[in-house]
Amino acid sequence: MSTLFKRGAVFLSGVLLASAACAQAFPNKPVTLLVPYPAGGLSDVIARTVNAPLGKALGQPVIVENLGGASGGIAAQKVLNAPSDGYMLFQGSPNELILAPLALSSVKYKSEDFRQIHRIALAPMAIIARGDIPANNADELVAYAMKVAKEGKPMTYASVGVGSLYHLLGEQMSKMIGVPMLHIPYKGFADGLKDLMGNQVDIFITPYGAPQVALAKDKKIKFIAATSPGAHPLLPQLGRTSDSKSALKNFTSEIGTGYFVKRDTPEPIVQAMHKGLQAVLGDAEYLSRMAALGQLASPLQTLDVANKAFVDETTQYRAIAKAINLQAQ
Repeated sequence: MSTLFKRGAVFLSGVLLASAACAQAFPNKPVTLLVPYPAGGLSDVIARTVNAPLGKALGQPVIVENLGGASGGIAAQKVLNAPSDGYMLFQGSPNELILAPLALSSVKYKSEDFRQIHRIALAPMAIIARGDIPANNADELVAYAMKVAKEGKPMTYASVGVGSLYHLLGEQMSKMIGVPMLHIPYKGFADGLKDLMGNQVDIFITPYGAPQVALAKDKKIKFIAATSPGAHPLLPQLGRTSDSKSALKNFTSEIGTGYFVKRDTPEPIVQAMHKGLQAVLGDAEYLSRMAALGQLASPLQTLDVANKAFVDETTQYRAIAKAINLQAQ
């Protein structure tokens, strides 16, 4: 065996031992849970429901940090710029990791740069509208959109940024009903909801929770129709787009919230975080708080299942982006 080969083997062995030692010690300091939207929105609420039980499972505090902008791309890039040591965990969805790179030329990463450790929740989705819109179901909303389009005042829809799922859904809806709709992008859910309550925007196709249901009861916003096929425990009587007799009959969507790290994070660290997230999904208080929010807790996933689910979502959403001819701006 050559001296050079021996030195290389010793070096590699040292690197592997150092990596293993680091992973075994994980975590030995607080973990940051990065939320790619401003405080106050549904993503923030979910993070602040997860961080305490996750911190308990890991044996270290989990600190929530909010960083909005670029459809979540600024926060996602911050994760990629950090060391691959598991101390920065990203709470995300197809919005930030799949669609933002397709829609924004400033976003340079791709979904393959990230690894999903576990899905944590699946949110019910609906078309929500300003409280005084003259429509109460999907068919009436289509009629209204067609009416205002003829008058040269297209119906407006909110999103959490250019290239976000909610932007794509608005474009898809416009294409399906055959009339123009005006996109109004926001930095986060809370900002869009604020303008919806203020009658500054017509609709918002988005996940929702208990706070939005309460706003609807106070007639500050209005639920038009559910778009996700799953359970809607807070609004079991809400009609679905799939029940529509209009062009929105096949307009369906749903979105999950997952936890991600950089793709090259050492496997023992990924496994430790995966174990912690599975403990969260078995935590009675977490499940109770999520149910109160109207969110559906994820079933347990192996690492392979979580990774495949993200790969499948990437294929699905890239196809939608292509179908509506999404161009990076």
